[in-house]
Amino acid sequence: MRAAQPHRPGEAAFFDVDNTLMRGASLFHVGRKMYERGAFTFRDALGFAWKQAAFIFRGESLEDIHSIQASALSLAAGILSDDVRTLGHEVYDEFIESRIWPGTKALAEQHLRVGRRVWLVTATPIEVASVIAERLGLTGALGTVGEIENGAYTGRLVGEILHGSAKAEAVAELAEREGLDLRSCWAYSDSHNDIPLLTMVGHPVAINPDTRLRMHAHARNWPIYDFRSGRQAATLGLKLATVGGAAYGLWRGYARLRK
Repeated sequence: MRAAQPHRPGEAAFFDVDNTLMRGASLFHVGRKMYERGAFTFRDALGFAWKQAAFIFRGESLEDIHSIQASALSLAAGILSDDVRTLGHEVYDEFIESRIWPGTKALAEQHLRVGRRVWLVTATPIEVASVIAERLGLTGALGTVGEIENGAYTGRLVGEILHGSAKAEAVAELAEREGLDLRSCWAYSDSHNDIPLLTMVGHPVAINPDTRLRMHAHARNWPIYDFRSGRQAATLGLKLATVGGAAYGLWRGYARLRK
């Protein structure tokens, strides 16, 4: 579904990506693809796999986000930005598309159908976030911006990681620029870190919420959607399968590189 010309110009919906739109951390799959291309070592790849496992089991934390982002920035130094966008399309096709929660996707599509604009708001690099938005037919994306010189990443950020209160600030700036009435807007997230964003809109929604966000949402009668099947045992099995599959995939890639 492609984003149509809005007939509700003051209204919009904002979606977090990791664990809200898709299962797990999108940046992990970018790192996995870069590893397959020989951009960094097997030890680096194992570090990404461990952080992905922690992200899926424990939920999002500011410490995890900064750790993953710092690793990615240091490894990305010197890589061409155009190559990352191309890689983003490959990552979407091979890893992200199959991990998108159908329920969250349906919510985004419903907003588009009634004439609202839909943006992704995520700590994921803007190049990858923009690819996801484009492939889903959304209006656009706000993401973390890496500094680029002569077409290549320097390993430094422009501004902050788009996380927590930084998301709220970015959405406020977008709303002013686009003429949005935040009281008539929606926001969706799984993490208590996004409470600043959720509280600034008129229609906050918790999706697959962590414990703290679930409690916060219950106390304020916010809608809660949980698209994780089975909630307890089934979800644990899904997590174990995800982590096991990631570790196996990295090992197979390592074995191929050694041949």
